[in-house]
Amino acid sequence: MITAARSELSRYLRTETVGGTLLLIAAAVALLWVNSPWGDAYKTMTDTVLAIPPLHLELTLADWTKDGLLAVFFFVAGLELKRELVVGELADRKRAALPIIAAVGGVVTPAIIAYVVGFGVPGMDRGWAIPVATDIAFALAVLAMTGSRIPASARVFLLSLAVVDDLLAIVLIAVLFTTGLAILWLLAAIGCFAGWWLAQHKRIRTPLVYIPLALVAWYALHEAGIHPTLAGVGMGLLTRVRKDPGEFEAPATRWEHTFQPISAGLCVPLFALFASGVPLNGKVFGELFTDRLALAIILGLLVGKTVGIMGSSWVAIRLGIAKRPAHLGYRDMFALSVLGAIGFTVSLLVAELALDDEAAVELAKAAVLVTSMAASLAGSALLLRRGRVHQARRDARALEREQ
Repeated sequence: MITAARSELSRYLRTETVGGTLLLIAAAVALLWVNSPWGDAYKTMTDTVLAIPPLHLELTLADWTKDGLLAVFFFVAGLELKRELVVGELADRKRAALPIIAAVGGVVTPAIIAYVVGFGVPGMDRGWAIPVATDIAFALAVLAMTGSRIPASARVFLLSLAVVDDLLAIVLIAVLFTTGLAILWLLAAIGCFAGWWLAQHKRIRTPLVYIPLALVAWYALHEAGIHPTLAGVGMGLLTRVRKDPGEFEAPATRWEHTFQPISAGLCVPLFALFASGVPLNGKVFGELFTDRLALAIILGLLVGKTVGIMGSSWVAIRLGIAKRPAHLGYRDMFALSVLGAIGFTVSLLVAELALDDEAAVELAKAAVLVTSMAASLAGSALLLRRGRVHQARRDARALEREQ
């Protein structure tokens, strides 16, 4: 009975609408809490230090969600990326061309806009990376809720785009936020990755091998000066995705089914709870449209992501480099490009990593939250409109067949 209930809960948490809804609820709770009379309690909670003295780890609860729980999120992202690269949309070069080009355009354009708008602003030497990422869970949740009448190829395009987008964001995190590299700890992490690959190669199934390897890799990267969430990405990319003869499912599929509910139902919502607590008052709202840091993020996300994804896709299709997804028009692709402006999880993470001043971090987070909500509302409106158009076409075709 308990096993059946747990299985049903896991299946429920794997649906995109549920994961996105939990993310929104957690962010809303954080915003309401920090802007309530009990806001000091929120600050006390996030700043509470949870230490592991033998390992010399002294992290706040907010840091544990950012550095620890998000490693699970990135592990799932790594599994999804490996699956797409080996057996999914990105395995076929012709089909992979469009989402890859769109993702590159959707990273380069907002980075340029953010850098130009925020040029000279303290922290923008790395802060330009804040608007480059699309929140895969949030964007797919909006598509699932409002784009049910849109052709299925829309989800394939958005998912493939977001997976490549995540990969590029991961590379940026590795390059921009690695400081004081400790070679011995890096070698220890590489040894863990090699052990993971060897265990996969030898078809070892027991978690008694993989859990210690993952924990040591996380700690080694942390001590090496590399953001430890990259341990999750590495493990995901080194996991086998093809089934052996007689095997029910490959390890990547099995673990994705296991960890996706944990990521969507626990890790990402908790990160949102601890990262989204931004004081919203007249001063903050005024700065959103006057401060160049906030404007760089807002314009980078809303304009940069939309223009970058749509513009690069249009050019690639017109030049014959890539093919337009089946049954999708350019207006459909524009609606999906607007969804690409939903930053949230990775953008909030990069804001915390890139900026040192607490006031700047809070302003950047407010810009990400406001822009992500605006993009989700605009994208929803466009998808609903396009859905009515597609439904009318289907109804017309059905009527023609009846006649």
